Amino acid sequence: MTVQSRSPLISLLIPAITTAIWFIILCGIVYPLLTTAVANVIFPYQAQGSLIAVNGKVIGSELIGQNFTDPKYFHPRPSATTKTGTTDKAEPYNAAQSVASNYGPTNKKLIDGVKNAVTAYRKENGLGADTLVPVDAVTASASGLDPDISIANANLQAPRVAKARNIPVTEVQKLISKNTILRQLGILGEPRVNVLRLNLSLDNFK
Repeated sequence: MTVQSRSPLISLLIPAITTAIWFIILCGIVYPLLTTAVANVIFPYQAQGSLIAVNGKVIGSELIGQNFTDPKYFHPRPSATTKTGTTDKAEPYNAAQSVASNYGPTNKKLIDGVKNAVTAYRKENGLGADTLVPVDAVTASASGLDPDISIANANLQAPRVAKARNIPVTEVQKLISKNTILRQLGILGEPRVNVLRLNLSLDNFK
């Protein structure tokens, strides 16, 4: 009696399926669990989403902007994110729908939108028509979630915030300096300020 050998197809499928299963286990389960565990040990704050808590309650993340509109707070960079789903309804800083407008520099919607934003920014902050407005004050970031603003943007908002809170503008400027994030390694990025942390400093000001 002779033993019937496997068909060529089965001989090819078995090692292919076995290899795929091993890669799924290693790359889809073991590796993510390992890197998550290591990150939680070495960088626990960052691994948990850089969450900011006040009195034990999480109020946001350093990494995700929030839509502050009250005059007594610093306002964030515009956000291009929309409501998750089929509609295009604006929903600023919707982390589930991180996206840019993708308008090109000659797109009329972008040009008109920036012009309108510049006018609104100057009016909101009591600025003259000849005041130069920082680009981050009137354009959205690529992610639509940028939590930081430039120092120039913060300084232009300082008088409005000081007036709304009835405190000296010099004190507000001190808080901006205190919360300024410098360039990484002295060369990477630009000096900036995290809007959420700056507004928390304002609420804690005495």
